[in-house]
Amino acid sequence: MSSLSEFIIQSLAGGLRPLLAVGVSLAAAGGILLLGRRPNLRDALLLAAAAVKFALVASMVPDVLAGRVVETAPLLLTPTLALHLRADALGLAFAALSSALWVVTAVYSITYMRTLEYGHQTGYHAAFAVCLGATMGIAFAGNLLTFFVFYELLTVATYPLVVHRRTPEAVAAGRKYLVYTLGAGQVLLVAVLWTQHLAPGGGFTAGGFLGGAAGAVAGAPGDPAAGAAASLPALRVLFTLFVVGLGAKAAIMPLHGWLPTAMIAPTPVSALLHAVAVVKAGVFGILRVTGYVFGPEAVAGIDPGQVLAWVASLTMILASLRALAEDNLKRRLAYSTVGQLSYVVLGAALGAPAAFAGAVFHITAHALMKITLFFCAGAIYAATHKENVSEFDGLGRSMPVTVGAFGLGALGITGMPFIAGFVSKWTLGTGAAAAGRPGFIVPLLLSGVLSLGYLLPVVYRAYFGRAAGDGPDGDGRPEEGGLREAPAGLVVPLVLTALAAVALGLLPDLGLNLYELAATAARSVFGGGFGLAGGGP
Repeated sequence: MSSLSEFIIQSLAGGLRPLLAVGVSLAAAGGILLLGRRPNLRDALLLAAAAVKFALVASMVPDVLAGRVVETAPLLLTPTLALHLRADALGLAFAALSSALWVVTAVYSITYMRTLEYGHQTGYHAAFAVCLGATMGIAFAGNLLTFFVFYELLTVATYPLVVHRRTPEAVAAGRKYLVYTLGAGQVLLVAVLWTQHLAPGGGFTAGGFLGGAAGAVAGAPGDPAAGAAASLPALRVLFTLFVVGLGAKAAIMPLHGWLPTAMIAPTPVSALLHAVAVVKAGVFGILRVTGYVFGPEAVAGIDPGQVLAWVASLTMILASLRALAEDNLKRRLAYSTVGQLSYVVLGAALGAPAAFAGAVFHITAHALMKITLFFCAGAIYAATHKENVSEFDGLGRSMPVTVGAFGLGALGITGMPFIAGFVSKWTLGTGAAAAGRPGFIVPLLLSGVLSLGYLLPVVYRAYFGRAAGDGPDGDGRPEEGGLREAPAGLVVPLVLTALAAVALGLLPDLGLNLYELAATAARSVFGGGFGLAGGGP
């Protein structure tokens, strides 16, 4: 194909849904800016775009599970460089999660910004829409170039959200965010260019398109002889560049420093950073690189002693310990995210199908639980202007729905049965055992115990702590009496996400078949069979 017209014709023949899923929120961003003087229409457009995007993504699930290819035709920039969107099981799992959560986040975000009377709401919602468009591009990227373009677009689009308050602290947090993410992006660019040199035109291929164990590098799919040769040490350097380039957004220690600082942003932005887009893009990228660029066998050969797995394990423990020391709830949740993201990194590094599937599903499980916790933090702030755990005594008696949802999210993060977090962590644990590395189950368990230490005290204080307005008999009734829940536009979304976390803990394939998509991704990368029990190929 040599022209834009041919690209359009071939895309119409092959399916435009991945492109439309990316484009709908990008187009909505423009519409939101045009409707800035009409806030009701602006917000209605935001909600409509979220619903359309979700419908487009959901429509691709049956096709991908049936083994059909849903892709646009590659748009060739040079004979070996192309922009290409393609929906496979891994990308669709990420896209389905992100599009579903954008619907509830849009409702929550509109209510939150109006309730707290934030300024600059039009620019805020437009940037939010661009972030979701970039996230879809990352999910459906068919090669490294496309991935990199949308990955950096996400970085730039998130910056206005981080600095939205326009305070000196927010500006400083935004500057730190850019230093970390754009700096790591330059490292990622070097890795992408190097890979392009080794395998010109290579697209994401289940099982990897780079060979590594013997120093030979496969070329483009279907042409194993193509590409330049690379030594084993060179491939180790390349792999390290990918880990560093993706590790800032994935918040791998010590590249995590921007994330707690970015909690200065409005709470819906924090929910976006942790559950839907930025940090999830980082760990999703690590899954892409390990499973679709290098492949499990190459990763095992170039990562002696599974260094990446040990780094992920240490990040789990150190971040959990750091969360124990934080009184500010959002910062405590931020350090929790740093630790929980490394579950995904560990699953990518272990080289077993169950571990890989558990990592993919943990993106979903963690997103549902963590967005619930952040929604609860925002609802508490909107209703009481309290941000610190030490101020939450008695809060559960005036905000029982919000604190109850927080409790469900907290139990899910710890890995309690019947909540989605248990399914992903159990699958990761069986994967560690199947990989012959059962020692990595220990950090999984220890991290779960530590999460009990930093999350359940929040619930305990809220329900059993004695508030300043409690009567002398300790009956726990607030001085002003009655419930003080946040507006329905804040409470309903957090109830829905909490219930979804429970539903997927009981029936992991309910709705969008997210567990089956995870298992399908593992089967494609490793070959063979893989089922809910976590068996190997």
